[in-house]
Amino acid sequence: MELFEERGFTATTVPDIVERAGLTKRTFFRYFSDKREVFFGDDEIPAIATRMLAEAPLDVPPLDVVLVGLRTLAQQRFEPRRSAIRTARRVIDAEPALRERDLRKQADLREAVRAGFVLRGEDPLTAVVLAGVTVELFEAALGQWLADDSDTPLAEHLDAATQRIRSVVGDGGTETGVSRPRSA
Repeated sequence: MELFEERGFTATTVPDIVERAGLTKRTFFRYFSDKREVFFGDDEIPAIATRMLAEAPLDVPPLDVVLVGLRTLAQQRFEPRRSAIRTARRVIDAEPALRERDLRKQADLREAVRAGFVLRGEDPLTAVVLAGVTVELFEAALGQWLADDSDTPLAEHLDAATQRIRSVVGDGGTETGVSRPRSA
């Protein structure tokens, strides 16, 4: 991460990385297919989401399953690594190829959540909506958390983003679930 931040992603080579880390190229390629994988690694987050959805009690409302899962992920995987994640985010934001890969990882998570909710018995449309809300909620909270210079935990940013979603979406539907335009 230091090299990427010092030199930029494009200018940093695998030989630079292995030299700084005190590794061989062979060891590097045993764990990473290319230097992008240093940021994105394997499919650990979608796999965690799949497991959490499978293990959640069926009587828990879907949005509660999402929120418990995101809070757990925040506390266990993200909060202990805030500084490293901030550095990685700066490098990702500066490099189009990394932003594209980041979007791919978000899509992978969205698909894992969608499939998990279908397996839990949700209809396909509900599963797609829940998956989209999950990823967007997490991305919004993560962005706020990384920009926040206080020690506010990511979980609190998740709570704030959840409240914002609830206030924006509200209960403006009719019995059919379709909002009516407001008259002027």
